[in-house]
Amino acid sequence: MIVHKSQYLTFYAPEHIDGHGAHFVETGISAGFPSVADEFVENRLSLDDTLVKNKETTFYAKVSGQSMVGAGLDDNDLLVIDRSLQPENNKIAVCFLDGEFTVKRLRVDRGEVWLQPENPNYPIIKITDDNDFVIWGIVTNVIKKV
Repeated sequence: MIVHKSQYLTFYAPEHIDGHGAHFVETGISAGFPSVADEFVENRLSLDDTLVKNKETTFYAKVSGQSMVGAGLDDNDLLVIDRSLQPENNKIAVCFLDGEFTVKRLRVDRGEVWLQPENPNYPIIKITDDNDFVIWGIVTNVIKKV
C-alpha cells in the first residue's frame, strides 16, 4: 500500500501476515566451491521478521535518483526506514527538506548539519534556520533487485 509519493521517494507501509514467508534454506549457499548438503533443511523466512525491528515505526520507500549510488542505494531500490531510531553522524537518513523527501548521509559537527550525497555530481546541502527540515527516519536496510 502506497502511503506517500514524492519526487525522490515513494513510501509504503509494511503489511505483516503471520504464518507467511518465503522458503529459507538454513545450510547456507556456497559462494566458493560447491558443497554437498548432507541435511537440506527448509523453513519459512519472513523478511519483515528479519529486517524490521520496530513494526509500528518502520516504513519502506523506493529510491528515485542517483544521489546515493556510492552508498549502494540505486534507483528503484527499496529502503527499510525506522522512525524510532535516533539520528547520528554518518547514518543514512530520510529527511523532509523544504517540501520534499530526500535520502542522504547525515553529517553533524559542532551543532551544524549537512546532508551529504554519495555521488560527486550532487552538492552537499548545509541545513540552516531558513530550511524547513525534519529527519524523518533512519535507513536500516536496502533491498535490491538483481
